[in-house]
Amino acid sequence: MADKEATVYIIDVGESMADCHNGRDESDLDWSMRYIWDKLSTTVAASRKTWTVGVLGLNTRKTDNDLASEGLDGYENISVLQEIGPMSMTSLKELKSKIKPSRSTGGDAISAIVVAQGMIDKFTKKLKYNRKIVLVTNAETPFDDDSLEDVASKLNESNIELVIIGIDFDDAEYGFKEEDKSSVKRRNEEALEKLISQCNHAVYGTMAQAVEELSVPRIKHVRPFKSYDGTLTLGDPAKYPSALSIQVERYFKTKRAAVPSASTVVIKQEPAGPSQSTQTLDEEDVEMGGTEFSGVKQMRSYKVNDPDAPGGKKDVDMDDLAKGYQYGSTVVPFSESDLNVTKLETKKSFTILGFVPFSSYEPFLNMGETGLVVAQRQNEDAEITLSALIHALHEVESYAVARYVQKDGAQPQILLLKPNPGIEDEFECLYDVPLPFAEDVRSYRFPPLDKVVTVTGNVLTQHRLLPSEDLTEAMSDYVDAMDLSTFATDDEGKPAEYAPIEDLYNPVIHRLNQAIRSRAVDPDGDIEAPAAILLRFSHPPEKLLEKAKPEIDSLVDAAEVKKVPAKAQGKRWKKEAVKPLSGLDIDSLLGQNRQTKTISAENAIPEFKQTIATADDDSVVEDAVKQMGQIIRKLIEDSFADVLYPRAAENLRVVREELIGLELPGVYNKLLTSLKKSILTGELNGDRREMWFKYIIGGKLSLITSEESEVSDVTEEQAKAFV
Repeated sequence: MADKEATVYIIDVGESMADCHNGRDESDLDWSMRYIWDKLSTTVAASRKTWTVGVLGLNTRKTDNDLASEGLDGYENISVLQEIGPMSMTSLKELKSKIKPSRSTGGDAISAIVVAQGMIDKFTKKLKYNRKIVLVTNAETPFDDDSLEDVASKLNESNIELVIIGIDFDDAEYGFKEEDKSSVKRRNEEALEKLISQCNHAVYGTMAQAVEELSVPRIKHVRPFKSYDGTLTLGDPAKYPSALSIQVERYFKTKRAAVPSASTVVIKQEPAGPSQSTQTLDEEDVEMGGTEFSGVKQMRSYKVNDPDAPGGKKDVDMDDLAKGYQYGSTVVPFSESDLNVTKLETKKSFTILGFVPFSSYEPFLNMGETGLVVAQRQNEDAEITLSALIHALHEVESYAVARYVQKDGAQPQILLLKPNPGIEDEFECLYDVPLPFAEDVRSYRFPPLDKVVTVTGNVLTQHRLLPSEDLTEAMSDYVDAMDLSTFATDDEGKPAEYAPIEDLYNPVIHRLNQAIRSRAVDPDGDIEAPAAILLRFSHPPEKLLEKAKPEIDSLVDAAEVKKVPAKAQGKRWKKEAVKPLSGLDIDSLLGQNRQTKTISAENAIPEFKQTIATADDDSVVEDAVKQMGQIIRKLIEDSFADVLYPRAAENLRVVREELIGLELPGVYNKLLTSLKKSILTGELNGDRREMWFKYIIGGKLSLITSEESEVSDVTEEQAKAFV
């Protein structure tokens, strides 16, 4: 069961909190609320009912708390802005409207801590909770510090952690000291620091550090997930008494973190009256920020061609459908009973097949996420046996290869088990990585990089395609100079790795989380730029580049690197034609009319390129594209199954590339729109959808977007919608 938490935030909203200090262009309240909103929005995102939050206002204009209601003095100008309870988008929105600076200066910070402690004790009673009070203040308002020892004693008795984050508080460890501090604030800081020292669980810090650390991504702590609990066998224990059988548990060591998913919602319309007809979403309606949004229930319908049905199509029930697998140009259907035959019957198992030496494994064979295998808990026999296996593998420098089936009916995997004897980290286990099957391996042959083999079989070690000794040496020096393994320094000033795994955050996940939190707190505000820590490893460190500049310059000289001039824009009809030395017009001598040339289907691509190269206005290009469109349609229409589809797709690809170069994306997009209609409506001799989805969309021959051509008026979103 998840740990229960009860946290009360005390926010100073006094008159001085509306002022700006130390060169900041935002008030102390707005600046400190960055920290509060981040914590509250994180709680909302977790959506855990056991994480409860309460909010107290210090130095509020009104007084609203239980102790003041009982007639006790010293608890004025302290208000409960939110009782302890689960945090939601609705409560976050309501709280935002209440957090505003007041003109009051009569609140006592120590009294507010006492009120918060009472709220927590009343809510949690004697149940098991993680209790915390967070005080955010600039300490410019005087308070009574005579009862600090009693307050600390009560906090310790209730096992409450006290966190005090002061605005512009002095912090020697962080390296901050405020100049020209008022006497009231100095005395208050000393009193709060004294209170912290008397608490068993307490944190004292300055807001500058807290705000700075907001940019550091917070890694979600995941509870151990047991993916396997059973026996690891070597041999068959059912047949051979000498077979090895160890009770083990398997957990994930690495697993890809998922990007937060989005829900499809619509703005919920309020009914105009009792007579209005509305459609509900049954049990799928969820609260999303109050009543502003409603969940969307998706429905799918299946239709088949039927000339007798209205519109030429009729609906088909899902129960009448069967799965079909493509087999050549046809589809082989399988009924539900036939599908059971296609499934491989497997039983839950974890069996060692054999052993291979360390040298036989290549890192590129890793097919996915890493797991770790440990002995079953509180099973001494399993611990001893697994430990013996791990040390034996380590001593003979071998891996174990095992067949793994997570549960009955699951697909089998082949795992490579690496021994970790616990010599360095004092943790004995087997790490496993999935290995590829034969079908998963892609074997490609590429020419060697250190030699050139001629047609006659001669081997050349010096060639224009091979690096010279100077280039090889310059590249080696460059690689050594750009070494990141020792570029950073640790706390003791010793060389350390520049980019350790624990500092490599996924920028996509944390940027999206940052944007979600920002939008949750302020729906109409601007989303801040990505945090610098997310972009830290997007480029080589500048100091390293400066240090390696001599090696970089040497490499540039040795490789004869030259800057390529930018491609000229808007000059498609200003190309100078290549003139023969004789000065004769070859086209005229051959009797070719460049403006009225007909493109043949047998030699379409060369003739199209020749027509484009000699064109001097858009009309010639449009005519050539029109002819190519007719040729492509004819190929699709005459194709038996998909025999001519590759040829038609190649013609379309050439048209696309040429029109991008000529900055005429609209001509291609018009052609493709018309071609799509012809294919999907069956105008080209039957069902030709395979040509569209496999060869055109699959071949990335969709509309030309503004990302590919600056003059295109088609956006990426429009191109995706077109598909």
